[in-house]
Amino acid sequence: MRLNINAYLSESLKGDGKSFEEKRGAYFAAAREFLEHFREESKRGHREGEDGISVVQSITAMTDALVVRLFTALSDDLQMHKTGQLALVAVGGYGRRELNPYSDLDLMFLYSGKESKVVEEAANRLLYFLWDLRLDVGYSVRTLSDCVEMAGGDLTVKTALLDARLLTGSEQLYNDLKKLMVTQVLSKRSDSFISAKLDELKKRREKYGSSVYILEPNIKEGEGCLRDLHTAMWVAKIKYKVDEPRELVIKGVLSEEELGLYYSSLNYLWRIRNELHYLAGRKNDQLTFDAQTSIARFFGYEDSGKTLAVEQFMQDFYLHANRVEHFSSLLITKCTQRDEGKRKILGYFTRRPVGDGCYVVKGELVVPDESVIAKEPVRLMRIFEHAQKQGVTLALGTKRLVRDNLDLVNDKFRRSKEAGTSFVNILQSEKGLAETLQQMHHLGFLNRFIPEFERIYCKVQHDAYHIYTVDTHTLFAVEEIVKLCRGDHADTLPLLTQLAREVDKRWLLILAVMLHDIGKGGGGGHAEIGAELSKTIARRLGLTREDTERLQFLVRHHLLLAHIAQRRDLHDERMIIQFARQMEKSENLKMLYLLTYADIKAVGPEVWTEWKALLLQELYDKAFRVLERGDFKLEASGDRVRRVKKTVFELLADDYPGQLVKDELQALSTRHLLSYSPEIIAAHVRTLLRLPKEQMVVQLAHEVDKGYTNCTVCTYDIPGLFSMITGVVAANGMNILGAQIHTNTNEKVLDILQVGSPQGFVITEESRWTRFQNDLRQVLEGKVKVSALVAKRHRPSILSEKAKPTVPARVEIDNEVSSDYTVIDIYAHDKIGLLYGITSTLTRLGLYIGVSKISTKVDQVADVFYVKDIFGQKIMNPGKLEEIRKELLDAVDG
Repeated sequence: MRLNINAYLSESLKGDGKSFEEKRGAYFAAAREFLEHFREESKRGHREGEDGISVVQSITAMTDALVVRLFTALSDDLQMHKTGQLALVAVGGYGRRELNPYSDLDLMFLYSGKESKVVEEAANRLLYFLWDLRLDVGYSVRTLSDCVEMAGGDLTVKTALLDARLLTGSEQLYNDLKKLMVTQVLSKRSDSFISAKLDELKKRREKYGSSVYILEPNIKEGEGCLRDLHTAMWVAKIKYKVDEPRELVIKGVLSEEELGLYYSSLNYLWRIRNELHYLAGRKNDQLTFDAQTSIARFFGYEDSGKTLAVEQFMQDFYLHANRVEHFSSLLITKCTQRDEGKRKILGYFTRRPVGDGCYVVKGELVVPDESVIAKEPVRLMRIFEHAQKQGVTLALGTKRLVRDNLDLVNDKFRRSKEAGTSFVNILQSEKGLAETLQQMHHLGFLNRFIPEFERIYCKVQHDAYHIYTVDTHTLFAVEEIVKLCRGDHADTLPLLTQLAREVDKRWLLILAVMLHDIGKGGGGGHAEIGAELSKTIARRLGLTREDTERLQFLVRHHLLLAHIAQRRDLHDERMIIQFARQMEKSENLKMLYLLTYADIKAVGPEVWTEWKALLLQELYDKAFRVLERGDFKLEASGDRVRRVKKTVFELLADDYPGQLVKDELQALSTRHLLSYSPEIIAAHVRTLLRLPKEQMVVQLAHEVDKGYTNCTVCTYDIPGLFSMITGVVAANGMNILGAQIHTNTNEKVLDILQVGSPQGFVITEESRWTRFQNDLRQVLEGKVKVSALVAKRHRPSILSEKAKPTVPARVEIDNEVSSDYTVIDIYAHDKIGLLYGITSTLTRLGLYIGVSKISTKVDQVADVFYVKDIFGQKIMNPGKLEEIRKELLDAVDG
């Protein structure tokens, strides 16, 4: 302690015979001065390296002294604290002596039931004083019977009282409360309390992300954080009737090492929480992106090679969180299991042998003779195989046995045929597979058996797109494959479900999913690195050459299908044939399609969308047809175009003059004619024929199930038309998912846009679409500048300034992927009006956009534009290409 608090306050708040109101001003000035002084001292100590526990203890002691001294001084004339009628009690976190710099204070005024008005006056004096000091204070005024009644029906009250601590006043009242809590509240309902706390834990985890490895963890409520430790200790206090954690060591519940882990975990989390509070100047428990960066710097992390300091900090944070979750689960399991002695007596008669020295007892796998592991280490793998096959969990002792024997998982173990066979058996049995792999990962076994997996253990990617660490994302992806095989999505994803059930060697697909990101541990092209690592792993597992090659193929190309589907022109038959040739076999294509789905789905809950599903399936269908055809040559387009025109003409012959239809069909591009069915092209021609009677036609088709509206805009071509459309869309708060641009030789334009809300919903309000059409008409007629509309709608907002990790913008230009267009890939941080800024820049550079693919990953955009110059040619001049790159970078960064 850096200050003699009591002496300081005693001197400053000394009574002098004046009335309460006269003394209050002096008290307040002294208390505020002390509070500010101490906070600065506490902050200085923290910043100079004082550990989390010391700072928390210091803040709690200071608060105790301040509250007690103020209460005594402010209620001195009421004499309540001297009569034995009132006790001032700290509850909740304050009761546990766990105050961070700006934590709430929870106080209870416990009184005998007499002199209620005087008690109320004493409480008001202290509370209003503390509130005037701008402290966050929660309070209650209760009798003993109030406490018993409310604790009996309210879990929050019961939990708070579990941490009650006397600050000042009647010791007798406080002791009576503790006795009543034991005899009338906890002893009668201890099992229900424990069940309720565990249910509360489950709901809290669902609310805060259901994973240790969440993107922006909540240091108090997140999994593997403070509340996990609190819950475990609450359950232990009830189960073993203890007041302090050390008593659990005395009773043999925890070892000294485990108690040390508990305190070191508190110390680490408190140090982070202290810094969060000091950074914000208020209570704050969210480890946001900007806070992560600041705290990484505070803890002394530095950028190293391709690994950012913040990524190193978060990796260590997740390792700590994983240990906290493990400790909490361990203690809770001990508290919720039946008495070990009773279990042994009962288990002697009921245990069922399953092989390798393993038995099933009461739904758990136990290993009574632990020496069998040292005699035959491969049984460590078989423990997981047996548990999965029997559909049971590992007993607490079995988990400890695995952890204690991880050193036996060496090169000899990894290369043994028995271990490899057992592991493949686990992969082949999809029932309980995801849970088994999660358990292997949690106990550290997976990292030992596949040491390459350790490269991605708790590996963080500091962006808003990847919600989980790489290893957790990988295991979630495995779970997505299992769900498909199980038929969980048979109604919504029929093709993927069918393929998951049909595909040969599903275990090999699952292994590929496990290894698809394994190359991320070393920088560079992770797909290529991962493919080489997977070859080594396959050799250790004893895979055949064919299986090894397919495994490598899937890992090497796991990004390819998504890249082409979302970023390339799916109407380009030449490109589809090139992709199909890369696939070689339809089985490779099927597996890659399934892997791609699982990879995207496991990134986060909102990443897989109906739009992405449509694009991926379109590419799969087209490539599959080429592979089944077995012919990698381009079909003769001339004959196909003539057949399409003939069919469309026949569909329209009864409604329009024949020559009019022929002229319109003649004006359509070959690409347009080969991109749609004759029925859809006939509908397009009907729309085009509404010109010139109408100068602009807008047609809407709401695809509610798919999450977007097909918005068709038909008008006459003018320079920068697509840029104008994108600007009006942005000005109306809409989001473009994709766009098909068709410019005919008769100067008519038919642009089809897939439009939704920024939140991913279909926009069905007629008023919004009416406003969109009015704005677009005024822009096309030159009455309003589109730039003014965009600027008017999107003024800077504090709400839009939330810090997010950003990556440098990139512009890549490719003249090989398309035979007709120069392809521009733009990667940038998303912001309002970005698409309009890009398209207006392309217009200003004299480029015509033929195809546009729009893709947004949370806060990162990856937009693609197929462009030609004013002569309808690719842009080949190096100087012009460099100018395009520079101007686009300026547009997205500016």
